Amino acid sequence: MSKRAAVALVATAMAVALTACGSGGGSKDAAGGGGSGKLTVGFSQVGAESNWRTANTKSVQDAAKKAGVTLKFSDAQQKQENQIKAIRSFIQQKVDVIAFSPVVESGWDTVLKEAKDAKIPVVLTDRAVDSKDESLYATFLGSDFVEEGKKAGDWLVKEYQGKTDQVNIVELQGTTGSAPANDRKSGFGDVVKADPKFKVVASQTGDFTRAKGKEVMQAFLKSQPKIDVLYAHNDDMALGAIQAIEEAGKTPGKDIKIISVDGVKDAFTAMAAGKINVVVECNPLLGDQLMELVKKVKAGESVERRIKTVEGVFTQDQAAAALPSRQY
Repeated sequence: MSKRAAVALVATAMAVALTACGSGGGSKDAAGGGGSGKLTVGFSQVGAESNWRTANTKSVQDAAKKAGVTLKFSDAQQKQENQIKAIRSFIQQKVDVIAFSPVVESGWDTVLKEAKDAKIPVVLTDRAVDSKDESLYATFLGSDFVEEGKKAGDWLVKEYQGKTDQVNIVELQGTTGSAPANDRKSGFGDVVKADPKFKVVASQTGDFTRAKGKEVMQAFLKSQPKIDVLYAHNDDMALGAIQAIEEAGKTPGKDIKIISVDGVKDAFTAMAAGKINVVVECNPLLGDQLMELVKKVKAGESVERRIKTVEGVFTQDQAAAALPSRQY
């Protein structure tokens, strides 16, 4: 009887010691709670097309390391076929959870069905997919791009309140078919179409890159005799456009008012210098939230279908004060 008691006592002590290692954050192998080994997440990123995307990638990588999650990372280089290959590779590797930021909205059902059949939950980050079967993914974490477009439109309406002359707008769209490009365009359009003085005279993709933004803006300046406003779907395109505007002998922020989306540090610097008029924030620092979500999803816990990030709108008079605190 005493031998059994002694054995039980030793077993209890060992269990307590193991529990302490798993819950104190000191063990690198404790990832999903329970100390049963690291959680493995396959993450497919759109690419590295902008400072925003670079910050987003770093946020995910840093958060995974901090959370003790093994991250298998893949850069799609802005190609959907690369993401599909990556997701299939993650399935073959039997990762615990797949997370990805879709290059475009459509064309995902087949590969996501493969993940579902393999019983690997999928978390969408930053961008949504256009699928009628919502069972193909567990949740979507990211910004409300339509709302971002509406915020951009609201600023423009307020800026030209009481004026009757036509306002000629050129639009630098993001990657064709991507959720932010589609939604930022529609949100902005829904607001400005209510007033006939606002007219989008040219709209073309700049692929979310600085170089393409400059190239397309150069074409706009040559083809459009009068441009009052530039609406850029991200800061990198806006910054490229600023170069084109200055090379054309015009003053960005004055001759052509500039509305942009994202909120990267370079844009705040340009805004403080008077070259961008307003920036609608889109927060890339989703890593910590993502790690919490993948743990919950893997554990079978209930999560919201749509989780939005909190974001603001910044104007020139706020830029200088906000600049030192920008993390990306």
